[in-house]
Amino acid sequence: MLKFSILVRMEQYRTIAIFTYPSEYTVLRHLLQQSGIRFVFQNETTIGILPFHSNAIGGIQLKVHEDDIPNAKEIINDLNNRPSHLRIV
Repeated sequence: MLKFSILVRMEQYRTIAIFTYPSEYTVLRHLLQQSGIRFVFQNETTIGILPFHSNAIGGIQLKVHEDDIPNAKEIINDLNNRPSHLRIV
């Protein structure tokens, strides 16, 4: 009998950005997925249900795998440096 288990070791993930609302990172999520970067938005579901509690629980944290941090930061910087009104805070 085969048994499959996928374990995500969160000790290997670091917070590189914090957001107040999910709408702030929609484009970023797409770019990270396209690049194959391992990431998770912590507190996303809770804040989606209770948006006024965002600041109280520390916002939505973008956690990225240690090995992918340089690439993720480059994507964020590129997005912020484009001549557009889109900004990642």
